[in-house]
Amino acid sequence: MSSEALRSQIILQNYVSETVGLPTLRDIVEELAKPGRDPRAGFVVFEFQEGVNSMADLKVGMKLPGIITNITAFGAFVDIGVHQDGLIHLSHMADRYIKDANEVVKVAQQVEVTVLEVDVSRKRIALSRKADPFGTRPDKKPVPQEVRKQVSEPEGSMADKLALLKGHFKN
Repeated sequence: MSSEALRSQIILQNYVSETVGLPTLRDIVEELAKPGRDPRAGFVVFEFQEGVNSMADLKVGMKLPGIITNITAFGAFVDIGVHQDGLIHLSHMADRYIKDANEVVKVAQQVEVTVLEVDVSRKRIALSRKADPFGTRPDKKPVPQEVRKQVSEPEGSMADKLALLKGHFKN
């Protein structure tokens, strides 16, 4: 089929049927002139972080490559190669305010994320796409881990939690 002389000898009219028309046959012969050509668009090879195979391998602060698998009203789920998708909450989707995760990501998009929290018992992984997910910039006072933990605990009133945070930022 790579020989132009042989292709030109094919009488396409002999192969026209109810299901295959002459334009289709012309397209087929035209494509046969390009053997080995893949008409699909090229794709980028993706690799997960080497050595990170389970949730036990994850450490807070790790930067990992991932692929967006699902987008929800509250964020996006990311496959980071540990057999459990992590969640990027809407508040950690970008360094600016966004209403909808679709503004900044799409399904199957490759992203780099930072591990914020790993809860092996509940099989939950919290991730961030922010440049400074822990608020460690010099112009911002970071919230210590123990304060973050107390604020995120289910027990305790919201007023107590707000007071705890206000007290931290006054110092």
